Amino acid sequence: MSDAKALGERIDALEMRLTFQDETIETLNQTITRQWKQIDALTRQFAELKERLQDAESNASGAANERPPHY
Repeated sequence: MSDAKALGERIDALEMRLTFQDETIETLNQTITRQWKQIDALTRQFAELKERLQDAESNASGAANERPPHY
């Protein structure tokens, strides 16, 4: 009977570990999904800002390296 009890305890311990690991994997999955959404939004925002900067530079009057008139 001792072997059956020990085997039962080992199975219970394994089941608890499996449950804990499942919860951990789900938490990590949710975290990764949230981070990917944030990275995607930041990437789109960066591309938009880069485009706006290029437009502003192309619409700027005068050369960028031109000396100011008081020189």
